[in-house]
Amino acid sequence: MKVVYTCYGGAHSSPVAAAIHLGWLSSDRVPEVRELLDVPRFDRPRSRDHGLLEHMGQDEAGHDVYVMGRGPRPEPVEQALESGYEAAGKDPDELLIVSTLRCVNGLMRVGGFFSRYLGWVRVGRPIVAWGTQRAFFSLVQLVFETKERLRAMETERK
Repeated sequence: MKVVYTCYGGAHSSPVAAAIHLGWLSSDRVPEVRELLDVPRFDRPRSRDHGLLEHMGQDEAGHDVYVMGRGPRPEPVEQALESGYEAAGKDPDELLIVSTLRCVNGLMRVGGFFSRYLGWVRVGRPIVAWGTQRAFFSLVQLVFETKERLRAMETERK
């Protein structure tokens, strides 16, 4: 199975969800700002990176974990991803696309806008990191639900 965590820009909630999924961030405590900044892609992608799939690693069960920013209209990007996967001869049922947007709060939106859209990193990065800390346990819950879905999908396939 391939898991793709998606969010608007692929810069905050989706990389943190992938880091939780892969065990890079402990799920039982809120990470320090430095730990968030050490997550690959955290507060780095630009809008031109929307739609680019980035492999983050493989989890303990052998699932490949990816992140992707999808911009303001997620449906076409997700549709392209699924159809491209199928065109490559792969079973689209082996692809699990997980939106992290339900976990995003106002601080993350404002901080991300300042940092990624306006390029005001000194202003935006601390705000988005603070917002991500506040949203952390929502992301942990989403990853837990995703891993449960993966287990259920594997059981169904057997």
